[in-house]
Amino acid sequence: MTDATISRLANDASEQAALARFAADYSKHRAAEGRGHDGDELLALPFLERGPLARQWAVRARSFEVFREHVMRVEARRLGRQLRVLDLGAGNGWLCYRAALEGHSAVALDIRDDAIDGLGAAQPFLDRAPGRIECVVAGFDAIPLDPASVDIAIFNASLHYSTDLARSLTEAGRVVRPGGRIVILDSPFYARARDGEAMVAEKRKGASARFGERAESLLALPFIEFLTRDRLRDASVALDLDWKRRRVRYPLWYELRPLQAALRRQRTPSRFDLWVSVKP
Repeated sequence: MTDATISRLANDASEQAALARFAADYSKHRAAEGRGHDGDELLALPFLERGPLARQWAVRARSFEVFREHVMRVEARRLGRQLRVLDLGAGNGWLCYRAALEGHSAVALDIRDDAIDGLGAAQPFLDRAPGRIECVVAGFDAIPLDPASVDIAIFNASLHYSTDLARSLTEAGRVVRPGGRIVILDSPFYARARDGEAMVAEKRKGASARFGERAESLLALPFIEFLTRDRLRDASVALDLDWKRRRVRYPLWYELRPLQAALRRQRTPSRFDLWVSVKP
C-alpha cells in the first residue's frame, strides 16, 4: 500500500468520524430547536399551519408545491407511469410520503436515523404507505443504489451540506436514468458569492451562542454552505448538466427580505427557488 493510499484512507476515516459526530450533535441541536414533529403535525408536513416553525414551513411548502406540480407530476405524465424518487437528505421522510400519496415509490436517504427528525421518525409514513417508501442510512456522496435506477433525484434542503459539490452531483447523476431529473430544493442560493461568504462568516461568528458546546463538531466539516449559479455550473461541466431555475413565489414577508436588507445596509439574503437539470 502506497503512502498516498494510506493518507487517503486516513483522511476518509477522519472525515467519516467527523461526519458521525456531526450527525449525533446535529440531532441534539434539532431536538433543542423543537423540530421533532409527531402525530397529525408530522403527517401534515410541509403544510404546517401552527406552531413556532410554521413560518419556516410556509416557505418550504411553496418550494414543494412547485416541485410537485412542475417536476413530479410533469414527469409522471411524460413517462405514463409511476416514478421512483430518491430524496437526498430526506430527514424524517415527509417528501417521500408526499410522493407516495401521488402513487409513486420513494427512497429516503439520510445520514441520520434518529427519532427527532431523522429516518427514525419515518415510521408513521411507512405505516401509511406500505411498500412505497424505503429508508437508507447513507450519505449522498456514496449512494448505495444501482446506476440509472431512479427517475428523480432531489437534494431536499441538503446540497449545501455537501463537502464536494461535483462529487455529490456525479453520484446523483449516476443513479438517475437518462432523461430523468436532478433537482435542488431549498438550498441557499446567492447572486453574489461575497454575500454567501458573509453569511458563512456570520454563522461562524455566532456559532457559540447558537450551538453552544456543539459548535465545534457542527462546524468541523468543510460544507459548501451555499450555492451560486457559477458554483453550480462549474461543478456540472463534466456531467453536461444544464440547470434551469424555476422561481418560486414565496410568502410576502419572505419576498420583502432583500428590500429590508437594503434599507438596513445588510448583505443580500439568499433565495431558495427550484433548480432542475435533465440527465443527458
